[in-house]
Amino acid sequence: MNPRTGAGPLRRLVVLRHAKSAWPEGVPDHERPLAGRGRRDAPEAGRALAGADCVPDFAVCSTAVRARRTWELASAEWATPPPVRYDERVYAAEVPDLLTVARGTPPAAQTLLLVGHNPGLEELVLALAGSSLDDSLETVREKFPTSAIAVLAWYGHSWDALVPGCALLMGVMVPRGRKN
Repeated sequence: MNPRTGAGPLRRLVVLRHAKSAWPEGVPDHERPLAGRGRRDAPEAGRALAGADCVPDFAVCSTAVRARRTWELASAEWATPPPVRYDERVYAAEVPDLLTVARGTPPAAQTLLLVGHNPGLEELVLALAGSSLDDSLETVREKFPTSAIAVLAWYGHSWDALVPGCALLMGVMVPRGRKN
């Protein structure tokens, strides 16, 4: 299905890779906190989403500490953050798992923000994007770094219609906060 001519309302899936994390000794991977750079970049991601008119209606976030903190800092930049569901399936997820999670989005949501991890998020973007407006698809193929945001658009009556190749990759951003 061509995302510009399909049936149903325009829907957007905004994919946000968690901000840069720290690697403290003895801390399990799931519990790793954000590094200083991550604490600077996450709010900048929220500002970038607001500036691009991509504030979501609904969010799904990995249960990992670094993803939850990225969500908290990014969403604090919006006047009214949307409802969020913390979902353990997003942690260490592969494309089929992430598609299942996205397809569980409430039908009223037009824009979903998915906050998670690589390599799953990068692979999801590549699987869903049938094409891109610019060289964003090549950018994702090369690297989807921490704090990277990909915006995918497609038409569908429900989130169940989200299938590989159905979306147009509208763009990729990699917001970075300034060191004080």
